[in-house]
Amino acid sequence: MIENQESIQLINTAIIKGKEKRIDTTYEERLNQACNSSAIKSISTAISLLAEQEKISYDQAAIQIVETIKELDKIWSDYVLMEGINNIKKMLKESKTHH
Repeated sequence: MIENQESIQLINTAIIKGKEKRIDTTYEERLNQACNSSAIKSISTAISLLAEQEKISYDQAAIQIVETIKELDKIWSDYVLMEGINNIKKMLKESKTHH
């Protein structure tokens, strides 16, 4: 039987290799496209506007914008996950009552 530490190492390696397979290796091209998009130009304008309104640096404004978008994304991911979990619970409850 393998040791616990060895099992953890094997599992971690398997997780990393699994993620590696899903990575889109065209990241340079994708990054270039994103950086030259109209959305980035609009974000640049928003950074300038926020920095001016809040009397903060451009760096601080950019960080606030990115962190806010990340937080919104996380909130919606959590919401969708909870909806899925609640639907599964409901289906399981219904399947128990039908047996």
